[in-house]
Amino acid sequence: MNTHPPQTPPNRTDGALEGITVIELCGARGHFMGKLMGDMGARVIKIEPMGGVSERQIGPFIDDEPHPDRSLFFWSHNTSKESLEINIETSEGQRVINLLATTADVILEDFAPGYLPSLGLGYRDLSKHNERLVMTSLTAFGQDGPYKDYKSPDIVALAMGGIMHSCGYDDLPGSPPIRPSGDHGNKIASHYGLIGTLAALFNRDFSGRGQYIDASAHEACNSTTEHALPTYLYNGATVFRQTGRHHAAAPTAKTLCKTSDGKYLIVFQLFNNLYSWRALVGWMADAGMAEDLEEEKYKDMARGGSRGMRMATDTTDLDHAMEVVRRFIAAHTSDEIYRGAQNLKFPWGQVRSPEENLDDPHFSEDRQMFSEISHPELGDGVSFKYVGRPYRFTESPWDAFRPPLVGEHTRSILIEDLGYSTSDLETLISKNVIS
Repeated sequence: MNTHPPQTPPNRTDGALEGITVIELCGARGHFMGKLMGDMGARVIKIEPMGGVSERQIGPFIDDEPHPDRSLFFWSHNTSKESLEINIETSEGQRVINLLATTADVILEDFAPGYLPSLGLGYRDLSKHNERLVMTSLTAFGQDGPYKDYKSPDIVALAMGGIMHSCGYDDLPGSPPIRPSGDHGNKIASHYGLIGTLAALFNRDFSGRGQYIDASAHEACNSTTEHALPTYLYNGATVFRQTGRHHAAAPTAKTLCKTSDGKYLIVFQLFNNLYSWRALVGWMADAGMAEDLEEEKYKDMARGGSRGMRMATDTTDLDHAMEVVRRFIAAHTSDEIYRGAQNLKFPWGQVRSPEENLDDPHFSEDRQMFSEISHPELGDGVSFKYVGRPYRFTESPWDAFRPPLVGEHTRSILIEDLGYSTSDLETLISKNVIS
């Protein structure tokens, strides 16, 4: 048990999920669900095994010092939670979970199918004394079917869910598919799990009863393959990957253009309409780089719009126009092209690294996408920048606080919430239920 004085959440009145209590038993697949609920004002009690969840061992670590309370990976996914360190495979530990469930609104878990029911902690057991309980189980392939016991980390979810199939290089014959970055499989799964959880809470307001939600990471990923499934289901066509652009059943124009400072932009809709084409060519002409694009034949192409370009059989002029545009872009910086294009209402965008957005005042200042969170356990005045709210509420604040230390709230939860005495805690320690 952590002996550090537990942090008390800041004044978080009027949060979107204020008054909701969540019991979370999640690792990497589902912990983002609890984070979002906590940041929106719910009280989230994270149940951790002795020594903390394994995700606390994933680096990088603050100051390169491996420690369960210094994992940046854990920090980024576990803000706004309390930590209860307990051995749920003991009868006393199971009793604690049952007691918490009697007053909880939500239980989130991502264990293998059947594990919690084998401990008497499945939904049927936990809802016996709380008919309003909502429980979401987020697994790889769901609670039934021939794949239910198969193992699947994030990369397998992306592969089997169909997303990886469309990622990679189309100009390198025989090249393999490529994994998207950013823990996307788990993020997609967590978002779908959260949507189901919130929908069940909404339904409870009318029915008065909770329910069980069986969420699958594979099914969540398979639902987010852009138009691959609709294209196949309705047209019988198979899409293929196209580097840096939408995957499609037919080749599309290459839209990645390199700038003078070595960066890339997504550039498209050149011939969307005559007005936008004239604006683009005028911009290029002002720089003395329009070449032959002021000729009438290109205006005729633009008059046909995007539909006309899709139906064109001779793409020679289109390819030439794109090359002229590429030369214009290559003579300017990424920011010059991005700002200039947006001023002309072209939906072009820079290919940015995540860290480049930190310096953009649109995100950092105006939208307040990033927030400073204090870490007093590391010293007075110590704080770190976190990715903040993915959505904004007009009436409900988004107020995150730092991730919990291992078992930081074990003592306070057992005593203040469940009525355990100090001697009870000593007994639990002696039985290796808590530390």
